[in-house]
Amino acid sequence: MPERRKIWHWLVLAALSVIWGTSYILMKKGLESFSTFQIASLRVIIAFLCLLPIAIRNLNKLNKDNFRSVIIIGFLGSGIPAFLFPLAQTKIDSSLAGMLNSLSPVFTLVIGIWFYKKKAIRSQIAGVFLGLLGAIGLLYSGSFTFNYYGLYVVLATLLYGISSNEVSKVKGINGLQITSLAFFFLSPFAVVLLLFTDIQAAMETEHWLRNLGFIAILSVFGSAVALALFYLLIRDTSPVFASIVTYFIPVVATLWGIADNEHLSSSMLVSVILILAGVNLINRPGLLKNVRRNFK
Repeated sequence: MPERRKIWHWLVLAALSVIWGTSYILMKKGLESFSTFQIASLRVIIAFLCLLPIAIRNLNKLNKDNFRSVIIIGFLGSGIPAFLFPLAQTKIDSSLAGMLNSLSPVFTLVIGIWFYKKKAIRSQIAGVFLGLLGAIGLLYSGSFTFNYYGLYVVLATLLYGISSNEVSKVKGINGLQITSLAFFFLSPFAVVLLLFTDIQAAMETEHWLRNLGFIAILSVFGSAVALALFYLLIRDTSPVFASIVTYFIPVVATLWGIADNEHLSSSMLVSVILILAGVNLINRPGLLKNVRRNFK
């Protein structure tokens, strides 16, 4: 019998949809002054500073059973994707990045099956293939030209799949504690990387302070707040349920893209519908069986 979800589960999903759906346009604005590495480094550093008091209070909760998981979650769920998304958005629209992010539940299921010994039924496997088919459609632009920069987003969603499954097995610490400790270990790498960039050149660009503000919003809400909520949701429900947020992120990202005069084609809409249909099969494994039963 399916587990009944609480109202706050759905409220958290709604909040995450708005926050993460907006993050792509924030990265786009940040790129007007700052480089890919600067945006990623600043995002990690600002989030770390916001969460530092919580991390310090909970360092004693790290042990041999959860330390490895916190490191995996930090680097694969936050650190590396923080670089991959702005890198992709140097060549693709923010709305397209949001659409491709819909692959997260697909890889959450695939990684769960391959590495975390989770079971799946045929309809979920069909959902995986449907999602990948939609992603291929998004990666192709006119005249069958493949957009390789979109693969950076695909790689980020693969890393999200590993991180989400890892969160569900962490013991002894909650979502906020996991997030704060993850950024605590990420921050030294971000600081070193930022020091090797030409931050002075970024500060000489027009509207750099405004664009830094966009990055700060991205860091506080898109990283610190949203990840804490997401990990809390995973631990109280499941990685696959939490990944339902993927249904709504591309909607918010697309609306921001349209507001910023980005191109949106009918083929992109068809492709993202295929992905979301695949995600629906993954999250509702009995759907095809119920449909067949109704037609008998």
